[in-house]
Amino acid sequence: MADYSYGVVDSDVLKSYDGLGFLQAIIAGTVPQPPISEIMGFHLTEAEPGRVVFEGLPNLQHYNPIGSVHGGFAATLLDSALGCAIFSTLHKGDAWTTLELKLNYVRGMSHDTGPVRAEGRIIHRGRTVATSEGDLKDSAGKLYAHATTTCMIFPAKG
Repeated sequence: MADYSYGVVDSDVLKSYDGLGFLQAIIAGTVPQPPISEIMGFHLTEAEPGRVVFEGLPNLQHYNPIGSVHGGFAATLLDSALGCAIFSTLHKGDAWTTLELKLNYVRGMSHDTGPVRAEGRIIHRGRTVATSEGDLKDSAGKLYAHATTTCMIFPAKG
């Protein structure tokens, strides 16, 4: 397993990057992975314009009271991938936030599922609104969930 650092950068550091550059800096280890990655056990692994991949490993720490991986694990991976697909298109100083996330679960996960990949892909990028879609699959390509999101973009002032 890779040796990751975790943390939150100052807003000045964040604003010094465009979205894609910041995501690529996370992958390169120039800036830390976000703290939620450590807590949830997933990491940003790929970023290109309009496409981002997070990989994670569902295990017992993600279980709900009924003995399976909580749906929030899939939702968090997909929310991250879809939002960051949009983030990958932002210019220096732009900001964004999720307005809506629509998620469909196809099958449940367990600690035996193995590694999963959440891939987010841009659908539409306007000046202030963007949408993306994505899926969560295991290493054999079996689908566990798919989602769409709408994000608000706040163009940099000045």
